[in-house]
Amino acid sequence: MEYLQTDLIPVSKWNEYYEYPTVGAIRQLIFYNTDDFETKVVRKIGKRLYLKVSEFHKWVEYTNGKVA
Repeated sequence: MEYLQTDLIPVSKWNEYYEYPTVGAIRQLIFYNTDDFETKVVRKIGKRLYLKVSEFHKWVEYTNGKVA
């Protein structure tokens, strides 16, 4: 059976796919909605929260270009 890569990853399983940032750091980004993180990256399906990987990478590039 072929493994299909998904663009939606549950927040709780993020570190099974990516080493950084940690799940705790992601939860903090969601809670504080840092740089509009929740609206741009998080998708809610039922009661579960998912991260859209392609939007996460766009968000990183967006926030990286901002002047602090």
